[in-house]
Amino acid sequence: AMKYAFMSFSTPELSLPDMLALAKELGYDGIEPRLDAGHAHGIEVAASAETRHALRQTVEAGGIALACLATSCVFADPAKTPANVQSAHERIDLAGDVGCPRLRVFGGAFPEALPRASAVVQVAAALRSLADHAAHRRVTLCLETHDAWCDPRHVAAVMERCDHPSLAVNWDVLHPVRLKLATVEESFEILRPWIRHLHVHDAIQDPDGKLTLVPMGEGCTDHRRAIQLLQGMGYEGYLSGEWIQWEPYRTHLPRELAALKSYE
Repeated sequence: AMKYAFMSFSTPELSLPDMLALAKELGYDGIEPRLDAGHAHGIEVAASAETRHALRQTVEAGGIALACLATSCVFADPAKTPANVQSAHERIDLAGDVGCPRLRVFGGAFPEALPRASAVVQVAAALRSLADHAAHRRVTLCLETHDAWCDPRHVAAVMERCDHPSLAVNWDVLHPVRLKLATVEESFEILRPWIRHLHVHDAIQDPDGKLTLVPMGEGCTDHRRAIQLLQGMGYEGYLSGEWIQWEPYRTHLPRELAALKSYE
């Protein structure tokens, strides 16, 4: 069976114990706290060593996994990369301290004057500079198919250049499809060697580019096919629901999990 998590975007007001209890009640396997967003879970770089130890104990007692910590680190813009690398180092230590095996990062936007090939080099170099620290803390950095990196080919180019076991991909199934850059099958085949985490959510995109979240199966993305492909490769990571400012969590969390499980 696949393993499912949800991001703290669904429950920004819930403390860590309440988030873990909700996950257990609803039948989720893990949670994914979003860092630096003012959410109430308390897993933040500002937490003291004592607090981090207490957070880790809370998770271990709750029987629900920390699937991933979601950062806002971006690496493609040379002007912003050094500060973001430093930020990522701090968040790798946070993940290690609380016992979370994955850290989501972004490629991010880059200046129009910078060619794509140079941006690939830039992101890969930044990730490589973090890789040994991540390995030491037993954390895998997962680069998301998002922002200027929705094309899975661009993300694969970074991964090929990095070539490090602690550097992997967070496949957000929606973004390549909604931008018509790649189908679910194409995305999977391109990213397959590096997929260690997933973000799932369905949506419709208006002609003007506005994205509207809709229940699983009512939007543009075939998550059923994604799950079939993941089952075929023996995927052991999580599928984590990212639902930002959507319906009340008691409405969408049970329904979306039931839909995903039905695809198995």
